[in-house]
Amino acid sequence: MQSNAYGAPLAGGAFDLRDFMKKPQTILRCLSWLFAIVVFATITAEGYVNTSVEPQSTCMFNQRDSACSYGVGIGVLAFLACVAFLVLDAYFPQISNAKERKYIIIGDLVFSAAWTFLWFICFCVLANQWSWTTSLAVPADAARAVVAFSFFSILSWALLSYFAYERYHQGLSDLNQQYTDPAVDPSYPPAPYATSSGGPTGYQQSPFSQSQENPGEYQPPSY
Repeated sequence: MQSNAYGAPLAGGAFDLRDFMKKPQTILRCLSWLFAIVVFATITAEGYVNTSVEPQSTCMFNQRDSACSYGVGIGVLAFLACVAFLVLDAYFPQISNAKERKYIIIGDLVFSAAWTFLWFICFCVLANQWSWTTSLAVPADAARAVVAFSFFSILSWALLSYFAYERYHQGLSDLNQQYTDPAVDPSYPPAPYATSSGGPTGYQQSPFSQSQENPGEYQPPSY
């Protein structure tokens, strides 16, 4: 039933790099990949500073190392996921199995929705901790860049979730269109006993029915 769902009949076409790069989903993945690099690379390079109070390097976001660690972790995982999904998107037209296509689309939808939520948490945490930062020794431009690109990541991953949902919904629509109820489909032949009389065609009355309905009088045998 799922052989024609999720675009499986279109599999096997030649890969066109130009068309692939023009797809909105590809553009959004590249942007999400770039935003992730900015976040975790900026925190790694400039996120830990030395203050006059503590000689040990601390996070520039209100000296909360957990905030910097969270931003780096989310950014690195988003970076790796973007690369993996870009490879899957390039290989997707060659997949002819509808079930495999379905699993890829569901995985894309779940991961994109989850990372939209995680980037939202990252933005809220970093913005809140930056608002409480009073030290003048921290690189303000780097901190603002991290907060800004965390917000941009929310938008890009939310759009990726939307496109993944559209692909999943289209696959369900294709699957539902393939199923046709035989009771309402005129292309199916009628049942052999579907006649106006409700009985099988060519039915004849039993030859014994008349004698059984009018048995008559008893005739004794003659000797």
